[in-house]
Amino acid sequence: MSTKEKTPRKTYKNNKIAAEIKSPSSANASAIKTLQQWLASHKVEEVECLVPDMSGIARGKILPATKFLKSIEQNSLRLPESLFIQTVTGEYADIDDSLMGPQDHDINLFPDPETIKIVPWYDAPTAQVINNCYYNNGAPIEFAPRYILKCVLDLYHAKGWQPIIAPELEFFLVQVNTDPDLPLTPPIGRSGRAETGRQSYGIDAVNEFDPIFEEVYDFCEAQDIDIDTLTHEAGAAQMEINFNHGDAMRLADMTFLFKRTVRQTAMRHNVYATFMAKPLANEPGSAMHVHQSVIDIKTGQNLFADPKTGEDSDLFRAHVAGLQRYLPFAMPLLGPNVNSYRRLQPYYDAPINVHWGIDNRTVGLRVPIAPPDGRRIENRLAGADANPYLAMAASLACGYLGMVEKLSPTEQVGGSAYRLRHTLPRTLNDALQRFESNKSIRGILGEKFVDVFASVKRAELDAYQKVISSWEREHLLLNV
Repeated sequence: MSTKEKTPRKTYKNNKIAAEIKSPSSANASAIKTLQQWLASHKVEEVECLVPDMSGIARGKILPATKFLKSIEQNSLRLPESLFIQTVTGEYADIDDSLMGPQDHDINLFPDPETIKIVPWYDAPTAQVINNCYYNNGAPIEFAPRYILKCVLDLYHAKGWQPIIAPELEFFLVQVNTDPDLPLTPPIGRSGRAETGRQSYGIDAVNEFDPIFEEVYDFCEAQDIDIDTLTHEAGAAQMEINFNHGDAMRLADMTFLFKRTVRQTAMRHNVYATFMAKPLANEPGSAMHVHQSVIDIKTGQNLFADPKTGEDSDLFRAHVAGLQRYLPFAMPLLGPNVNSYRRLQPYYDAPINVHWGIDNRTVGLRVPIAPPDGRRIENRLAGADANPYLAMAASLACGYLGMVEKLSPTEQVGGSAYRLRHTLPRTLNDALQRFESNKSIRGILGEKFVDVFASVKRAELDAYQKVISSWEREHLLLNV
């Protein structure tokens, strides 16, 4: 690789950005008025206050609309700080007191008025709103996932740049499974039969689940979730939804709400929807491909294409080089679970390295064929199980580092990248070791965030290590 091998001396501390983000108190009056008017016009009875945790799980509280407004006015909408160290198993990571004191202080929630939406699957008028989190002194929570993405976007904005994002999200529909020891199986469709083979891009295969997807589209429209194309992917009952491109924070919010929407909708039809990276053996995994480009804030010009020739710009090549150089160190944000690394296998439409190429689905970084104003890079590393705020933050942060450090990418790959070395981490433990050790990743995402996130994921890894799998019982019980 021809990217710079030395760790750059310059770091990009997000604590400087944190100091510039003011307490929400100054915006209370207008925000409360906006929320009051919205709740009244929609005759909302209850409000779900959502906070995405480290794993992208919706934490929060539900309260009557009148109490919700009163809590905002009094700045008394609160949750314990420990929600950010809760693991997917419901346990809590054991972290150093310097990162979070043992008192487990309350943190204040402040709703982002732009995110308030109807929850369309309830009979009673119910709203949901995504919240930012602050300490009592008005300082933001430095390790909140939504805040991390905001910090990265602020770095771009300081340069006069605006990232544009378009995620593609894959998921499986499976039969209801209440026994975790049993393998997942495809669900029964309208024909009364389950898929037994792969039906890539099959129209009739998607139509087997028309009632589910008609409701998904209706629910997304009610929430202003801007989804576009639905296709059947390579796995049995595996689907993909493409989002229309736009602002990174707005797309992260949409992805966060979309995952919840699909799960809830599927259960209404007695089916599970899963965003696990590798839910079924011998089937492809599910990814969250992130298409990203950068435009000039003032002119709206795509900075990834030379305005005179239409060819790749120097900034585009540097952005790609940053992804190549730093993504292997940011992988826990793209593959946050032990299951994530089962997906990264050759010949299963998943990458094993960070090579790049034009319209090449074997590489980690694909350049789709597009006109100059649509020039972008498709990061294919993230799994569908990733927290969308952190996956997008990581991908944009790595590209940003390449741009400001003026890195140079490798030569593009022609043919299969599977013939080349597997350079991505193979396990969560390997990924965390790289993540914690890289000074540039720590600098741009924040020391405290890196340490808190790694502590949560190590706690999950420790819990996983205590589980004896069916494979071990089958092959080791009577043979060793």
